[in-house]
Amino acid sequence: MVWQWLQFSGFLIVSAYALYLFFKAVYHRYLYIKLGQKEKIEHDLYGRFATFVNEILGQKKLLKDRKSGIMHVIIFYGFIILQLGALDIIVKGLGVKALPIPAYQVFSLSQEITVFLIFLAVGYAAHRRYNEKLSRLKRGKKPSIVIFLIFSLMISVLLTLAFERVIHGGGVSWYAPISSLIAAPFSELGTTSANILFYLFWWLHLLILLVFLVYVPQSKHFHLITAPINLLLRKTDHLGKLKKLDLEDEEAETFGVGKIEDFTRQQMVDFYACVECGRCTNVCPASNTGKILSPMHLIVKLRDHLTEKGAAITSKSAWVPAFAFQSTTTTHRMERVETEISDWSQAALTIEPTMSLQERMWKKTATDPKELSLIEDVITEEEIWACTTCRNCEDQCPVGNEHVDKIIDLRRHLLLMEGRVPFEGQRAIQNIERQSNPWGINRREREKWVETIDGVLVPTVKENPQFDILYFVGSMGSFDNRSLQVSKSFARLLNEASVNYAILGNEEKNSGDTPRRMGNEMLFQQLCLENIATLKKYNVKKIVTACPHTYNTFKNEYPDFGLEGVEVIHHTEFLDSLLKEGRLIPKYEVKERITYHDSCYLGRYNNIYEQPRDVLRSIAGVELVEMDRNRENGMCCGAGGGMMWMEETAGKRVNVARTEQALQVKPTVISSACPFCLTMLEDGTKAKEVEVKAKDIAEILERAVFGPENEFLN
Repeated sequence: MVWQWLQFSGFLIVSAYALYLFFKAVYHRYLYIKLGQKEKIEHDLYGRFATFVNEILGQKKLLKDRKSGIMHVIIFYGFIILQLGALDIIVKGLGVKALPIPAYQVFSLSQEITVFLIFLAVGYAAHRRYNEKLSRLKRGKKPSIVIFLIFSLMISVLLTLAFERVIHGGGVSWYAPISSLIAAPFSELGTTSANILFYLFWWLHLLILLVFLVYVPQSKHFHLITAPINLLLRKTDHLGKLKKLDLEDEEAETFGVGKIEDFTRQQMVDFYACVECGRCTNVCPASNTGKILSPMHLIVKLRDHLTEKGAAITSKSAWVPAFAFQSTTTTHRMERVETEISDWSQAALTIEPTMSLQERMWKKTATDPKELSLIEDVITEEEIWACTTCRNCEDQCPVGNEHVDKIIDLRRHLLLMEGRVPFEGQRAIQNIERQSNPWGINRREREKWVETIDGVLVPTVKENPQFDILYFVGSMGSFDNRSLQVSKSFARLLNEASVNYAILGNEEKNSGDTPRRMGNEMLFQQLCLENIATLKKYNVKKIVTACPHTYNTFKNEYPDFGLEGVEVIHHTEFLDSLLKEGRLIPKYEVKERITYHDSCYLGRYNNIYEQPRDVLRSIAGVELVEMDRNRENGMCCGAGGGMMWMEETAGKRVNVARTEQALQVKPTVISSACPFCLTMLEDGTKAKEVEVKAKDIAEILERAVFGPENEFLN
């Protein structure tokens, strides 16, 4: 009786202390998150629940990497299954025979099979990290702790069960195959010795379980708690849509994010949800081409800074108990170091230099975290301006982190509050302000291109006030010499299909996508409102555009500013519908081996993947081949986020890297459906000095409809 009382008392004291430490660590991080800005959360219970089911229960994102996905599914569901078994072990050590579980023998078998599968999964996790040495995975003491804890926990489970069998004299059994085999050599052990060993491993099992519990909220494994919350709180409207700034808010002290507290609480949950799996960095075009930006490190550094500054502001330690985890006197900050690779012209795509650079620059110092500047001391300007806003990072993230909106918020602060922007970007913005195009060409020349199309009438809204569809040409389609060819091809196809359309001509303005992605929300809103006023003036109900950036902005972001009842269509969608309706007939063969490059703003932003391919499939003679990275995982051309107008000063050019991926499938034509992508890919083929042509979908279809004597492929 005394022993049982001591056992029970010890269990209560140790468990209560561990639970106290766990809730204290969680509560302190909750206080740090409360430092952020409040944000209204949309009420879409069905959408949130569907996301939760797909991403948490279905592990949809994790299974994008099949091997590690299966490994994680085993560990995830294995731990759920083992919770009842852990409770069963605990009550046995407290003097209860067993939990009243129906079909107990089947339950015991399921526990041991699950333990075995978790052994395999954890072994494979260690193999991926330390033998395969995947570039995206960190190595060292911290990443090893959880592997050691899970492995030790499984060993303690089996040893506890084994010596329980020794106590009760059980032999080899079908429902306890592993523990009974472990117990077999100890079958002659005396009852006292067996009891001592049983309780030794029982306590070991309990202590490992409680150490794991306390460790979780103080490590990346806090995602076990925050990831489900993050997925339930994430935006349910269009993914990639930027938040509207209230520029007329007289109480606003700042715009954008200049310090960690300027992020919203919802964004801060992102920081603690990060798994540090590196999937985001693994697909990032900047990380793969030698830039300093790593989406994973971006989130991790923001998390570390929030934890350290939050602890300083609230006077609530981040580490409990501090002696067992980390000193509260150290602060992380970025420090300049030498880069590892200076010549990337012939380098293969790899994230290793970026990963190494981030690890070496993120150093511990004795600086007061409240004195650090978020921009430069935590996130450098080079990182902020290296992002192409392609959202491949977000597409791959298994916990719903949104990296791009945080980078845009940092850009907004730099530009709106401090006027800091790379020179080339500033020039493009000034040109858009003055002439509504990035080159600064006279705005009155916007409709000049229509004069160069022989035999094709392109009417303006004034010339054809009864139009059904507005063709929004965009700045690239109106002024860029290469994109002008696409505008002409598309106009010819519209006329051939007898589409009743018109253009705005000189009344058209820049869509505002470039200024907004570069952080100039003020210029974007000005252009947005002016464009909406023009669209309302002419009672526009349907818009077609060849630019995915314009398409995305009009369709998903203009409604926040009053654009209602207007259908927005991309030119590949429209061409596909004209083909299926029989209004366009591709009469001529196009004997080309074509690979299609997915525009980020058409694909990942708007889920348009098949319509451009359907157009190509409808053309006789076309051999459509896919690049290794296509559709959702297609690599960016390097032009998004304003990068079209800025120079890449580090590493390899993204457009050259993407062109190399296209050339691997030996195409004769690289097709695209975006003027930005077309320019970047054509520049890439020139840089590689190959005869492969870069063509828009409309140009290829034009050749199929009108014949080789009327096309631009020669």
